[in-house]
Amino acid sequence: MLADTALPSVAWIGLGIMGAPMAENLLKAGYSVTGYTLEEHKLDRLAAAGGTPAGSVADAVRDADVVVTMLPADAQVAAVAHGDEGVLARARPGALFIDMSSVTPRISRALAEAGAARGLRVLDAPVSGGEAGAVEGVLSVMVGGHPDDFAAAEPLLRVLGTTVVLTGPHGAGQTVKAANQLIVAVTLQACAEAVVFLEKSGVDLAAALDVLGGGLAGSAVLTRKKHAFLARDFTPGFRVDLHHKDMGIVTDAARAVGAAVPVGALVAQLVAALRAQGDGGLDHSALLRGVERLSGGPVR
Repeated sequence: MLADTALPSVAWIGLGIMGAPMAENLLKAGYSVTGYTLEEHKLDRLAAAGGTPAGSVADAVRDADVVVTMLPADAQVAAVAHGDEGVLARARPGALFIDMSSVTPRISRALAEAGAARGLRVLDAPVSGGEAGAVEGVLSVMVGGHPDDFAAAEPLLRVLGTTVVLTGPHGAGQTVKAANQLIVAVTLQACAEAVVFLEKSGVDLAAALDVLGGGLAGSAVLTRKKHAFLARDFTPGFRVDLHHKDMGIVTDAARAVGAAVPVGALVAQLVAALRAQGDGGLDHSALLRGVERLSGGPVR
């Protein structure tokens, strides 16, 4: 689709598992997207979808109305945002800077403060829904920042997600994302334990998961990950490595506000153990492999 010149121009930084399909959904909606990432083949994919590859962060953001970053962690966001060639230095004053990465709330608040000093409007807008949600454009987007800036960003965000909510001031989006990751990790662990329990009891696993999914035990996690549990297909939609990072955010943020998260702390250790056992590159549904190890059975 040709870009609609009435729509804001977008610079998209980070074209990974989530970022690439999200940028492509903006292109399909008529947005002009200039992208930058470190991997050349991902720039080729963007070009094939109708986007414009850039040679650097500075080149990508220079003329953009909206800058979106979708990066793995705090360090990458800081590297892209700061410095003489970073977003803060090179984006034009008045541009909207939306960080959709999952980082610590304090990083988002600091980024907003630094952006304001440069004349940029900053939002933190992490997402939930995994690769499938990114591809289908049905992500949940939790936003922190000023209401006027949210109103300006909302049409673009609604291309990417079906649930788009302003959750509070700068950093609030990241706090809600941390809570999301706490719930997802704990639910995945519970599902993994149930799967091993059911299999060792000789129950028809597919039938059991169907009926569990239709009752109070049902969840988006179980629906999305049922195939992974049944087929032992841990192709990454959201890697264990990233959930390990997010559980660190949860425990750090909870400690900062004095909130007890005992079950979350335990699951954080189980995610860390899974990563240490070499499964960091697998989908987070591979928590099933950790339960299989603890149960003394074969790990598939």
